[in-house]
Amino acid sequence: MIGGLVTRFAAGLRFPTLFGLVAALFVIDLLVPDLVPFIDEILLALATVLLGSLRKRRAPPPEPHGSA
Repeated sequence: MIGGLVTRFAAGLRFPTLFGLVAALFVIDLLVPDLVPFIDEILLALATVLLGSLRKRRAPPPEPHGSA
């Protein structure tokens, strides 16, 4: 169920593979202890949100063919 939602969401992104990679790194980083807590988690979360906000570009509207 969650996998289908994520797949549908990622289909509309400009870089779906990069988004998945950064999201996976974020989850792994949450599980591995580190020396400076929460700094790298915050940075990876911000990178994931940034990549998630990049949508595919819309096709430009067709130019009207007027007789001038």
